[in-house]
Amino acid sequence: MKNKKELPPCPVEVTLSMISDRWKVLIIRDLITGTKRFGELRKSIGKVSQKVLTTNLRGMEEDGLVTRKVYAEVPPRVEYTLTETGRSLKPILDAMDKWGSEYKIKCK
Repeated sequence: MKNKKELPPCPVEVTLSMISDRWKVLIIRDLITGTKRFGELRKSIGKVSQKVLTTNLRGMEEDGLVTRKVYAEVPPRVEYTLTETGRSLKPILDAMDKWGSEYKIKCK
């Protein structure tokens, strides 16, 4: 994290504050496999506007979950990669995937 921000006292609330937006979880899901360009993220995530995706990526960068690399090209190329902190959320996403898969089976 670049800026020290006040975090909630509850650890679960801290985690939720980092990934509370559904787009953030999907961004992490897509970046777990490796670096992606903005357009790749937008296509894989689906119905997210450019503005919302940009806002979420910037917030995740501020929180130290994502790094952004801009290449001096025309047109500009921007790549996003999970930081070590961002990658450390993988077990949480794995647990969410497992739970969601089991729930889907129960609901059939």
